Amino acid sequence: MKLFESEKTLAFLDIQPLSAGHALVVPKHHGEKLTDIPDDQLHEILPVLKKIATAASAENYNILQNNGRIAHQAVDHVHFHMIPKPNQEEGLGITWPQQDLGKDKLQKLFEEIKSKM
Repeated sequence: MKLFESEKTLAFLDIQPLSAGHALVVPKHHGEKLTDIPDDQLHEILPVLKKIATAASAENYNILQNNGRIAHQAVDHVHFHMIPKPNQEEGLGITWPQQDLGKDKLQKLFEEIKSKM
């Protein structure tokens, strides 16, 4: 059930939704992970996700994109989920196991990442 299509992007309803309105937005350029997709092929993704969230009247929702099996990627093509969260039972359920790296480790990590950007 196609919701949107352009030269670079396709959007459709998920066939196994976590909630009503759960949709996928996919760049047509093939890539397994986000880093495999050229920047110019990603420009429409967030605007299309926003339009779908608005059209679905999703007041609360998650935008999700997984990369790699241990990050829960099940399909070997980049895709983004717009998952409405209408209540506690429907939609995406997650945990957030926070870590305390400490100021020194965090500073070192910051410098390492910043130097590669």
